[in-house]
Parts: sequence; structure tokens; C-alpha cells
Amino acid sequence: MAETKLGHTKADIASMIRVNQAGEYGAAQIYKGQLAVMGDDAPHSSAIHHMADQEQRHLDAFDQMIAERGVRPTVLQPFWKMAGYALGATTAALGPRAAMACTAAVETEIDRHYQDQLDALESEDDPELTGMIAEFREEELEHKATAIASGAEETPGYPVLSAAIRLGCRVAIGLSKRI
Repeated sequence: MAETKLGHTKADIASMIRVNQAGEYGAAQIYKGQLAVMGDDAPHSSAIHHMADQEQRHLDAFDQMIAERGVRPTVLQPFWKMAGYALGATTAALGPRAAMACTAAVETEIDRHYQDQLDALESEDDPELTGMIAEFREEELEHKATAIASGAEETPGYPVLSAAIRLGCRVAIGLSKRI
């Protein structure tokens, strides 16, 4: 297995691309579920549309990178489609603030995940991947800030809801890296 400067293998880089594509796919599904339940007239729907458009752009970029680099996508994608949509629909059914609480929780984990990847890629010679992750991380942080400003933390049971969603994200990340 070919190694990069820090001893990361091509498989490590492929794992990063695979998990990022899976995560962006899941995020797109969350927003589809939220918008299906909330509709276009609900509070925060324009913000959700904006975030959904950005997530779709992220997904398209990682889809292209998977194809160009011959990375195997996760076999869990059908599950992430259902799970993401269900999470989005369920949180939207709990109300607009709960939908924003979902975004805040997911983006907290994605920020951590992307920062870990940026740290791992620090001395790698992969400016395309590093640049994408850095750019997308900034947009994910914007999503989190929008969610917090929209009352995410005022959701009844926010600490429990946030902790459960964040745990689910960590499990999804761990599984999608490998499977």
C-alpha cells in the first residue's frame, strides 16, 4: 500500500473521501426529510433550503472525487438514505426549533470530524481534498451558527436530543469509514 508523507496510506485517504461522501449524502437526506414535513412556509424553511443547497454541492463534489479517484462508496448508503430522511422528518415534526437542534448537533460532530481530517492532512500533498474539507467545514460552521441563532438550544430536551444525534453521527462516521 502506497504511503503519503505522514505514513497515511491511500486507503486512509480513500476512507476520508468515502466517509465524507456518506456524511454529505446523509445531510442532504436530513434536509429533504425536514422540508417534506415543514414545507416552504414554515419558520426557517428558507435557511433550510440554503443549507440543503450547500450540502448538495458538497455531495456532488465528493461524488465526483469518488468517481475520479476510484474510491468505493459505503455500502451503508441505502441505510443512510432512510436514517437521514427519518431523522430530518422526525425532528421537523417536533417543530422548527427541533429541526434546527438537529442541524446544530450534526454540525457539531461534522466540525470535529472535518477538523480531525484537516489535522491528519496537514503535511499531505493533497490540496484538492484539503481545500474541499476546509471550505465545506466553514459552511458547516455557518449551518451550526444559523441553527443556534434560530433557537436550536431552546428546544425542549435539547441536551438529550443533541447528545443522541451526536452519538448517531459518531457511529455513522465510524461505520462509513470502513464499510
